[in-house]
Amino acid sequence: MLRLPRLRYLRPQDAREASAMQAEFGVKAMFVAGGTDLFPNLKRRQFDPEILIGLSHLKELGGVDGDASTGFKVGAGVTLSQAASHTGLSNAFPGYSEAAGLVSSPPLRNAGTIGGNLCVDTRCNYYNQTFEWRQSIGFCMKKDGDICLVAPGSPRCWAVSSSDTAPMAMALEATVVLAGPDGERELPVADLYRDDGIDYLAKQPHEVVTKLRLPPAGRVQSAYVKIRRRASIDFPIVGAAVALTLDGRTVERAQIVMSAVGSHPVEATKAETFLTGRELTTEVVTETAELAAKPAKPLDNTDLNYVWRKRMVRVVVARALERILDSAAS
Repeated sequence: MLRLPRLRYLRPQDAREASAMQAEFGVKAMFVAGGTDLFPNLKRRQFDPEILIGLSHLKELGGVDGDASTGFKVGAGVTLSQAASHTGLSNAFPGYSEAAGLVSSPPLRNAGTIGGNLCVDTRCNYYNQTFEWRQSIGFCMKKDGDICLVAPGSPRCWAVSSSDTAPMAMALEATVVLAGPDGERELPVADLYRDDGIDYLAKQPHEVVTKLRLPPAGRVQSAYVKIRRRASIDFPIVGAAVALTLDGRTVERAQIVMSAVGSHPVEATKAETFLTGRELTTEVVTETAELAAKPAKPLDNTDLNYVWRKRMVRVVVARALERILDSAAS
């Protein structure tokens, strides 16, 4: 049985105090809300803090405010289950509710938070193992070693971004609010990530994600499609988030972002450009899916064969577009 290490638990009064605590203790401290990703990683000794700073009790991180006409403010502590079942969110942004509802399993969605899923650690077959397993192969660059075992000649880590909600938030052009000891700042979700398996978040380590802000829905239609080995629990093998602004069946604006095909959510910019201004037909969907697959670069470091996963990018993008096409026709 894997056990948690001994840890000191701190309970701040608000997000700014939590940020100040982390700034004071540095690498010795980590934030915890739902803990659905953090606790397994701690048991496997992928992280080795001495202190956990609790966030789940902070009221400022709770609640969903707003509507489709004004946009939504979603507290980072809102659980994935709450986000998936919120009527206002699901009506305005069905893609976001779908993404939240496809994370892991129902019990873990009841604990896991939207802020946690935005910041979920990158994954790799050589990293997400027990300490003893990793020790037996000499560790990897992401933790305790100095070589990327999936690409030994590479100077960087290629661990994969596997968040379901991050690509959808990016496609919807959402922003996040970050709290520091001296105040708050806001930035696009797209700017929250780096293309680096180790240093994958662009926010400062002491900053707390407090809110996700979704813009007014307008004429945007969205969908999220995910493929995984086990349909009720696993991380994505590949996921596609699509948000389209439509005038009838003509695409005025397109956003296509993919999960699990890189160390950050990958935007299919050429596919977006191709789709913009075109009528959403079956032929256009097929061509868009082909273009979307080109920037996806899966490696042999997550579940199933990476060549097959590359082919599946076309499938999930096409399914997401077809779902929007069906919705527009109804």
